[in-house]
Amino acid sequence: MKRKERYEVIIDYFQKNIPEAETELLYDNPFQLLVAVILSAQCTDKRVNLTTPAIFQRFPDPASLSSTDFDTLFPLIRSISYPNNKTKHLIGMAKMLMNDFGGEVPMTVEELVKLPGVGRKTANVITSVIDQQPNMAVDTHVFRVSRRIGLVPMTATTPLAVEKGLIKNIPSELVHKAHHWLILHGRYTCLARSPKCNTCGITEFCKFYAATNKIQSL
Repeated sequence: MKRKERYEVIIDYFQKNIPEAETELLYDNPFQLLVAVILSAQCTDKRVNLTTPAIFQRFPDPASLSSTDFDTLFPLIRSISYPNNKTKHLIGMAKMLMNDFGGEVPMTVEELVKLPGVGRKTANVITSVIDQQPNMAVDTHVFRVSRRIGLVPMTATTPLAVEKGLIKNIPSELVHKAHHWLILHGRYTCLARSPKCNTCGITEFCKFYAATNKIQSL
């Protein structure tokens, strides 16, 4: 199967089976999503969602978060991975929003990556989720699934290479959904150590499944 054909059948599958794919992080506005995504680095969405309500209640906007200090914010983030760095990042991010962006979350990748704690992946998430821009955030799930299935070649060994490959082949109006399709598939079906191929709906088009079955049948 050619790569173009693989994209077509897999996109068709996800459109039919997960038509309303969206982030599992809980938020009410761009600022809250930005906080949640910064906290989610190397941490589960479930843990972030347990942590953010207290943060949002205490610091509902950039102004309030920018005026707090490390010792006040840290206890609310203690259960999250890398709490020291993330506490510093959140306060620094809020200060920059107030000083450089008028208290508003910018909606370009170039501006977002200037914020403390915000890399390309986070910036792509924010612009994709909030503004439905055709930006592909490549986390561990997207990286693993897209290479396993065969959407990008195994020679795509960096998140940026995977991002470029996906953007090139996915219709721009579907990129923001495709990001969540791949994340959800990786989170619940195409697991890192024990992929659930027996319940997967796209094994017929998956290069990993084909290779695994060939090995097992020898």
